[in-house]
Amino acid sequence: MKFKKFGKALLLSALSAVSVLGITSCIRSYSVGYLFVVGTTTAESTGNGIISGFKIDHNTGKLNPIAGLPVSSGGVNPGRSILLPGGRFVYVLNRGKNAEGTADCTTIADPCVGANITQFAVGGNGILTPQETFYTQGINPFRMINDSSGNYIYVLDHDSPSGAACSLVLGTGVNSCGDITAFAVNQTTGRLTLVVNAQATSAGGQALSYFPVPANPVDFLLVSSYILTMSGTPTTGDSVFPYNWAQVGGQLTLNQNSSQPLNILNGTALVTGSGGGANVVYVLDNDPITYIPTGQSAEVTAPSQILPFTVGTNGALQAETGGRIPDDPTLSNPIFALTVSVSKGSVLYVANQGNNTDPNNAQSGIAGYIINTPFQLTEQAGSPFGSGAGPQCMVEDPSNQYIYTANFNDSTVTGRSIDQNDGYLNPLPSSANKSYPLNGPATWCMVTGRTG
Repeated sequence: MKFKKFGKALLLSALSAVSVLGITSCIRSYSVGYLFVVGTTTAESTGNGIISGFKIDHNTGKLNPIAGLPVSSGGVNPGRSILLPGGRFVYVLNRGKNAEGTADCTTIADPCVGANITQFAVGGNGILTPQETFYTQGINPFRMINDSSGNYIYVLDHDSPSGAACSLVLGTGVNSCGDITAFAVNQTTGRLTLVVNAQATSAGGQALSYFPVPANPVDFLLVSSYILTMSGTPTTGDSVFPYNWAQVGGQLTLNQNSSQPLNILNGTALVTGSGGGANVVYVLDNDPITYIPTGQSAEVTAPSQILPFTVGTNGALQAETGGRIPDDPTLSNPIFALTVSVSKGSVLYVANQGNNTDPNNAQSGIAGYIINTPFQLTEQAGSPFGSGAGPQCMVEDPSNQYIYTANFNDSTVTGRSIDQNDGYLNPLPSSANKSYPLNGPATWCMVTGRTG
């Protein structure tokens, strides 16, 4: 049967409409995940803590504020925060404030009070609802991490509550130290339960409720079956102290009570990476390094450096071929690193905080490195890439298209698009802002792909 002319026109019109609708539906905008940012309400260190939130647009990387946020973080001067795997629970470490009302939480003589861990449930549309409050066993908590399963959370306290315990665990004559407080996570409720030290007891015969680490801790990291803590000062130098970590039970046990010197003075962070093998650790250091760039004869001094290691027997760090890698000479104070996979391999992005006291300091930014084999980093052409002033953290969105930093000095979140071929960081499309304002300075950020 043949169609009449009118019928043919009507059919073609209908098919055209279906085609247009089909194409439109393929490119429709939707949220690929949520970005949460922890910070304070003002630039003052006494400011109350808040959590801001954004929906990440899949097509452009644009950040749209989540209705109902920000909310209180449950305390003052929040530092680190955790969003557990599965995206159901958020935990914020509120550091409190000292007698002068500041966040200088580094001494026993003038400790910060009011520190806590506040738990939040993540609901529909990214709404955060406070649940319970928990407390560490030490003094001046400032770092928090979790294992990959989300079964355990660990908090690094700058100061142990007992000098006697320091000597008991770390050796005779050690009268001051930091500690790690360990918690088991109830997967149904998110409630935290203390994991006591099964290896050490107090003078009274009671099991310690924490795990001592050397004095002046800077950062810590869970990698493979070890928790590594970096400690030190610009006068004594930095070192790493290992604990064995039990995947079942979350227990920490000593395999040795001595630290491994790193031969640096201003270590800022321990981060995991990839490239050339498993169990890679990058130590970020704010000491200057003098080097001769490839193909040049004149020396150049970079204000910071990156040290690659593998994790060996008993948690010992083994330096890799290529040695110390200079940070970009225009940047300083590296505080976070993130490894991303692209078509041509892997890229390491290093966020540099710069001078935290100057909101216009040009030494803030992201240095990008191609990860060669084994463990040799080559800075990308076009690096460094811009960020806000004083980035505190860096995350990759769940669709692996965008990088965001949350920034302390200018109270913003900034984003860039990842070139999926070579990892070059481009500005976000014109339909998305480059910078998103926050109510106050940012201290940490988290991302989840759970949007239901």
